[in-house]
Amino acid sequence: QVHLVESGGGSVQAGGSLRLSCAASGYTYRRAWFRQAPGKEREAVAAIDVRFNNPYYSDSVEGRFTISHDSAKTVYLRMNDLKPEDTAMYYCATEQRGGSLLDKTTYKSWGQGTQVTVSS
Repeated sequence: QVHLVESGGGSVQAGGSLRLSCAASGYTYRRAWFRQAPGKEREAVAAIDVRFNNPYYSDSVEGRFTISHDSAKTVYLRMNDLKPEDTAMYYCATEQRGGSLLDKTTYKSWGQGTQVTVSS
C-alpha cells in the first residue's frame, strides 16, 4: 500500500491562496484530492491521471483550484480565491481501481489530511 503525506494547509482570509502538496511513497498514476468539513460527507475536489495530465474538478472549485504534479510521486493542489465554504480537512488519495476518478469509494490509499481554514 502506498503511503501518502499531505502538507501545506493553514488559515487564510477569504480571497487568499494556498498550495497543498501530497507526497507518495511510491509511483502511482491516479491521484485525487478530497475534502471533508465537520458534519459533512467527504467530497471530491480534483483528480488527475498523471500519465495523461487530464484534470477533473468538482463544480464548486472549477476555475479556482488547479491540480498538478511534478512526478508520479508528488501532486499539488493550488487553491485560489478561497471562500469560507472551502474550510475542511483536505485528503489526498491514490491506488484507484477504475471508474470515475472523483469517486471516493474507488480509492485504496489515503493520507492523514491537512486542515484548511478560510475566514471571512
